Amino acid sequence: MEIIEFHMSIKRAVDDGIARAVAVGGLAAIALIHVLQLPDAFAEIGYLGALFIVAWSAGPFLWQLSTSLQEDKALVAETPSWLPIPATLVHFVNIFTVKQFQLYLLNSVIVAGATTLFCLVLGALAAFALARLDIKGRFGILGLILSISMFPQIAIVAPLYLLATAMDLLDTYTVLVVVYVALGLPLVIWVLFGYFHSIPREIDDAARMDGAGPLTILFRVTLPMSLPGVVTTGLLGFIAAWNEFMFALAFTSDIATQTVPVGIANFTNLYYVPWGDIAAASAVVTVPLIVLVLFFQRHIIEGLTQGGIKE
Repeated sequence: MEIIEFHMSIKRAVDDGIARAVAVGGLAAIALIHVLQLPDAFAEIGYLGALFIVAWSAGPFLWQLSTSLQEDKALVAETPSWLPIPATLVHFVNIFTVKQFQLYLLNSVIVAGATTLFCLVLGALAAFALARLDIKGRFGILGLILSISMFPQIAIVAPLYLLATAMDLLDTYTVLVVVYVALGLPLVIWVLFGYFHSIPREIDDAARMDGAGPLTILFRVTLPMSLPGVVTTGLLGFIAAWNEFMFALAFTSDIATQTVPVGIANFTNLYYVPWGDIAAASAVVTVPLIVLVLFFQRHIIEGLTQGGIKE
């Protein structure tokens, strides 16, 4: 039990660092947008505020990066070192050569990618049906969907483990994807329902007059106009699947299927915690999330303009 709690504490620390790092781009962009709209008299204060937000958000990640570049003797010294002097890449080399961290990364990409794809497809169909079609009791159905996500995850681990064992699905991508999709669908449906419901129904009526069916309206009208919501929801689903720890720990025991959070937790042993390797792995897994946020930020802006302007 103490080992599990220790693994969970490391996981929470890693997730906090990842969440803060991913938030840097968004917070900085929002702050800078407001700064550009301020009068000159308040511009300096605005820039200082933006700088504070960036420093507050990026600080834990930069400290983690500094830790990953320091030697082991510096990490256990009585006086911590702010800068990695002398710097070393031994921890990054170690996680890829000794720990085989690339396998955990590949597993996480497959599981999180498949989860995001299935969540968006199934969630878009369900949200469109509830938001745009004449279905009685739609809000009752939405409440039922939301109630599914209220179950404590720790309470369903054991039953799902027994079910996965009976179906011979342990140590497979399938069990992780199915569980993650089931957990992520309520959020996806609710977020997309809000976007779909806000689109004027006259647009659907015009498409029907042109002979479009429900699926044509969904994929050629509703989804393009709701692209910001689709992209945002996809990112939320991907990050949730990327960071999930408890089910991955329970359902996988082989490095061929274990994901990144489980892999980082496996770095530790009973008598030694390789802080340098953990920091290096945490820095590596943060990079894909930052790249995704920066890449889709442009698509979110394009989606806003495409949805708000009719040619």
